[in-house]
Amino acid sequence: MWRNPCSLLALVLLLNPLELQASVSYKPNFVIFLADDFGIGDLGCYGNDTIRTPNIDRLAEEGVKLTQHISAAPVCSPSRAAFLTGRYPVRSGLDERDRFRVISWLAGSGGLPQNETTFAKILQNKGYTTGLIGKWHLGMNCQTRDDFCHHPLNHGFDYFYGMPFSLMGDCQITYPPEKEMHQRIKLGSYTLLIALAVLTLMAAKLTHLLPLSWKTIFSLALFGFAFFISWFSSYGFIRYWDCIVMRNYEITEQPMKIERAASLVLREAISFIERNKQGPFFLFVSFLHVHTPVVTTERFRGKSRHGLYGDNVEEMDWMVGRILDKLDKENLKKSTLTYFTSDHGGHLEAREGNAPRGGWNGIYKGGKAMAGWEGGIRVPGLFRWTGMLPEGKIIHEPTSLMDIFPTLVHLAGGTVPQDRIIDGRDLMPLLQGSVQHSEHEFLFHYCGMHLHAARWHQKDSGNVWKVHYMTPIFHPEGSGGCYNIIFCQCSGKYVRQHDPPLLFDLSRDPSEAVPLSPDTEPLFHEVLKRIGRAVEEHRRTLTPVQSQLSFGHNIWKPWLQPCCGTFPFCWCDKEKENL
Repeated sequence: MWRNPCSLLALVLLLNPLELQASVSYKPNFVIFLADDFGIGDLGCYGNDTIRTPNIDRLAEEGVKLTQHISAAPVCSPSRAAFLTGRYPVRSGLDERDRFRVISWLAGSGGLPQNETTFAKILQNKGYTTGLIGKWHLGMNCQTRDDFCHHPLNHGFDYFYGMPFSLMGDCQITYPPEKEMHQRIKLGSYTLLIALAVLTLMAAKLTHLLPLSWKTIFSLALFGFAFFISWFSSYGFIRYWDCIVMRNYEITEQPMKIERAASLVLREAISFIERNKQGPFFLFVSFLHVHTPVVTTERFRGKSRHGLYGDNVEEMDWMVGRILDKLDKENLKKSTLTYFTSDHGGHLEAREGNAPRGGWNGIYKGGKAMAGWEGGIRVPGLFRWTGMLPEGKIIHEPTSLMDIFPTLVHLAGGTVPQDRIIDGRDLMPLLQGSVQHSEHEFLFHYCGMHLHAARWHQKDSGNVWKVHYMTPIFHPEGSGGCYNIIFCQCSGKYVRQHDPPLLFDLSRDPSEAVPLSPDTEPLFHEVLKRIGRAVEEHRRTLTPVQSQLSFGHNIWKPWLQPCCGTFPFCWCDKEKENL
């Protein structure tokens, strides 16, 4: 073969594509750290000086830091769907319908559709061993409690250990209930009214004030009891229904013991690296940190200068450090691309009494659940690949969590699907410095199915223009959050429409403090017109899909409930034997 010039030329071209000259001789390992509800202002490398994060900061020192890294959604399920598929969540049906913005029940039938392709699936097909440790929150079953149609193992992962749902206040007995509290209060009030009506009618019957039959009173009491059972059977046992841990298809804890979750996640992550160190492998560590109720082990409680939330962040940083140490110990540092980010911004309204339990989004306005304001969607973006990426480099170009899909697929030697639109862009040329600008000219910011904002990166001038078509109404006014309802909503009476849209230049006003006007910005109308055309072009690429967050998909269905035991007697602790 070496004597044949054509064969030699073909081999050279194969081994030396221009954009990735140094990386094609082997398939790198991938380790992704995804924090939950983590604000960009909570890291030392992004300016925080009250919380110690030396291990995560090390990724910035030894690699590349992105300062305009954008999530595709400001809440968990749609953001994670976009991250794994490289597509806006509206394309896969993970958009708000019937007031639901995330997968609300583990025993619902909604989730990441089976016809969506994750980058984990492509890596798996390219010979990678793939593992997810931690949170999933993209559905479980479709028709029966063991069909596992939305399970991670049916979306490209060879191994799964963690929570198929999401951590929340209801998972901890001592923490105030969190899930759909307004709905639960309303249902409880209706039940109380029915009970009072029954007692009143009984008193009237006994005192002969009303000529009622006992059959009528009994029927009303029976109706009230049935109504109570209809909602309490789900809401009254959330800790058993939603707060579970699985290993692959097997339930290991129901309900989970959240105080030991951190140590088990860390153990599983290190064990996965140990088992697969010959590579290539993809490890996705999807932290339960720092979502409420910010459960922190005794070792870290009271150690930070930022209360329990800061303790939780520092524990997560320690876990990252342990995993990085394992990579070093196994001599995998130079053959592993490591990436740290968050699914969206910090939750400003999260509180326990008067104590804050949510993150800080730095100079950026807004937070979790706010799709337009930067604080809800601008997240950390740290890449390290020793010998392949420059150290200490900072990139201010607009990038997206959706970019991880094509980036990893190309590095693994795969190709992105050609039968669908992929909204992400390969980041390697930008990270390595072979290009100076992001491929994203426009990014669109959805709150559920509603387009709240859009940005235009005008590359010839360097301006990053952003328009807001609607913004959440803060309560109290000027507070920067929706403290009356805990989560800002996407539409209706909870938002303010803007005509003309609000316009900001993020390159001059990243905090979105002062909207521009025709008097202060000569290009005002031109910019609005250009972004408006881009929005229309984008909308023409959308096709109708079945909503995964409709009421029918997103209610508790007993026949879909994963159960360790015989339903409804679901309980087990198989991890206790392994501790």
